[in-house]
Amino acid sequence: MTSLDKPTEDTGQAQTDDARAVTEAALFEAFGGVRGMVETVVPGLLFVAIFTIDKNLHVSAIAALIVSLVLVVVRLAMKDTVKHAFSGVFGVAFGVVFAMFTGNAKDFYLPGMLYTLGLALAYIITTLAGVPLLGLILGPVFKENLSWRTRNPGRKTAYAKASWAWGLILLAKCAILFPLYWWSDTTKLGWILVALKIPPFLLAVWLTWVFLVKAPAPIDVFAEMEAEEQAEKERKAALAAEGGGEQTGGRHRRDA
Repeated sequence: MTSLDKPTEDTGQAQTDDARAVTEAALFEAFGGVRGMVETVVPGLLFVAIFTIDKNLHVSAIAALIVSLVLVVVRLAMKDTVKHAFSGVFGVAFGVVFAMFTGNAKDFYLPGMLYTLGLALAYIITTLAGVPLLGLILGPVFKENLSWRTRNPGRKTAYAKASWAWGLILLAKCAILFPLYWWSDTTKLGWILVALKIPPFLLAVWLTWVFLVKAPAPIDVFAEMEAEEQAEKERKAALAAEGGGEQTGGRHRRDA
């Protein structure tokens, strides 16, 4: 190894570390991190815990809805993003409406299960169509928008692999939950559903991280647009200065 090799290796390692850090930060932002996971689990956990104790559908459903609203209020009070908390409220609200309408406590979980199935199919269908859903979700987060579709084929491949992972993991989750919905009691379904909230999610996020870290770096289209705007301003300023110089020169000639 020569004395010049070491800086090159250090630079390459630094770039790799930067790519990992950027990817981790983007995934954390997109999927809500630890707090987002807690907000996803708590309402369902509260519902099944209360229902396990007293079998009261109304009390269980209302308690789950109230805690979802409290999570949103806490987010608002802290001036934090509320998209994950709001999605939790809508999911719980649909579950409450379904369960109250049918009188079947298991229907509290049905909207979320149908959403999971629909999301799994969306990941698979969009990937087959050449526009993987994960790329549409994470593109704006990485400031690359849709540039990965035509300008960054390696990144498109990574998004396709990650979308397949999400789709298949969610389908496997549905394959467990839907038979339980039909043949198991509410308590067992609820506890298994709560247990399956985090592990499949973490597996999918980890696989996404693995695929994206190995992919080419995203193309920052926002930086490109800013650079183009700056270049255009400089061009106009140069033309204006050139025009002003010609006018000054013309006046000097007339004075002479």
